[in-house]
Amino acid sequence: MGSFKQDIHETFLGFSESAQEKWDDFTQFLRETWPLLTLLLLILIGIWLYADPPPPRHVMLATGSPGGSYEVLGKKYVEFFKKKGVTLELVRTMGAQENLDRLSDRNDPLQAAFVQAGIDSANEAKGIKSLGAIAYDPIWFFYRGPELKSAESDSIGVVMRHFVSKKISVGIEGSGTYAQSTKILKAAGYEKGVQVLNLSGNDAVQALQAGEIDGIFIVDAYEAPNVQVLLQDPSVHLVTFKRAEAFAKLISYLHILNVPQGAFSLPRNFPPTDMKLLATTTNLLIDDRMHPAIQFLFLEAAREINGKASFFAERGEFPSFKDSGVTESPVAVHYEKNNYPLLAAYFPFWIAELISRLVFVFLPFCILGYPILQSLPSYRTKRMQNKINRLYSSLKSLEQELLNGFDGQQRDEYLKRLNLLEYQALNIKVSKRLSGDYYALRASIDYVRNCLNRGVHPYQFDEVVDLGSGNMRY
Repeated sequence: MGSFKQDIHETFLGFSESAQEKWDDFTQFLRETWPLLTLLLLILIGIWLYADPPPPRHVMLATGSPGGSYEVLGKKYVEFFKKKGVTLELVRTMGAQENLDRLSDRNDPLQAAFVQAGIDSANEAKGIKSLGAIAYDPIWFFYRGPELKSAESDSIGVVMRHFVSKKISVGIEGSGTYAQSTKILKAAGYEKGVQVLNLSGNDAVQALQAGEIDGIFIVDAYEAPNVQVLLQDPSVHLVTFKRAEAFAKLISYLHILNVPQGAFSLPRNFPPTDMKLLATTTNLLIDDRMHPAIQFLFLEAAREINGKASFFAERGEFPSFKDSGVTESPVAVHYEKNNYPLLAAYFPFWIAELISRLVFVFLPFCILGYPILQSLPSYRTKRMQNKINRLYSSLKSLEQELLNGFDGQQRDEYLKRLNLLEYQALNIKVSKRLSGDYYALRASIDYVRNCLNRGVHPYQFDEVVDLGSGNMRY
């Protein structure tokens, strides 16, 4: 039993001594090579900063026309980014097409935009990536006048028969509403059978309430101010999509939303029966040059803001990474699989980003730099040999001084200088390869000290000739 304990103790001592030896060698390596390491590190950091600059503190996000849900949503993103120390500037535009044009323009500072799925030009735009879908955008068709009561009167195809000679707004050209409404009309066979106007959301709502037009398409969230105004207006009616499954088959990116009876207003019992709505999704599109850290920040904002339960969406349903129609950013793919970087859960955004960037630089540097420099024995050997040679040079200078002008009264001063050389020699840590040179230096210092301690002049002597014997006496 005692032998076993002794073996364990000796094994532990062996590991401990080996680890201490490695540590001493490493610290000695750092002391010897720190100028070169510092230079290499500065060069690496310079190259890294040039190739991959830190994330910007100012980002521009296009929301669309005023009065829509995108403007409300954009303000929530602004608050989220503000907490992270990044300024998010909202940019109003005429709609989806302008957003796409500006994102694909390499000279435009706009970096992100809310764009509905199904915009045909989005697939052809260059330099744009998707961070996924972040919300449903129902396709609403409101109309005024007598409510149609036939069994199929609330089907969009039947309703359009009543608007052949009337005015409806399909949204301004280039907007998401225009893209979705024209596709719906085309699929229903009424693309050219109605009189259409191109009004913005606010203008269309006001015109409908004023009786200037008979119906409007709006593609926007349930919470959008324009949608809420019309849902609360008892003189305005809403069309259901009874053949929603057919539309969804014909237009692949569309989703079907179910609205229970009375869900919009229980006191009014609105809608009076269960109904179906078609919906597209809001995609968060970006300039593909956007810094990965800012992309992660957008994705985290989408998870926190759009990931909550809403009228149509379940908790955690968004951001969604399917049916976007635009190639996903590699960052979005990583986020989908791994979620947000772990450091962001414990540190503020900028500190987490700095740590991750420093790890990105230092880890390869430490892993590669140390063994590479260690594999250059001539570099270490030369540095250690130079230290030994400098002390040899100092010792030689002292001997020359003793040889040319020895002063017995300064013996103590000579000894102090030798003691200093020996102290400097003792503080040199050398590899085993140079152990012989190291101990030869110390032996040489001790030899000079012994010469000084003989009590006679060690480097000169007086010649006396014995004429009788012809011999010299010293």
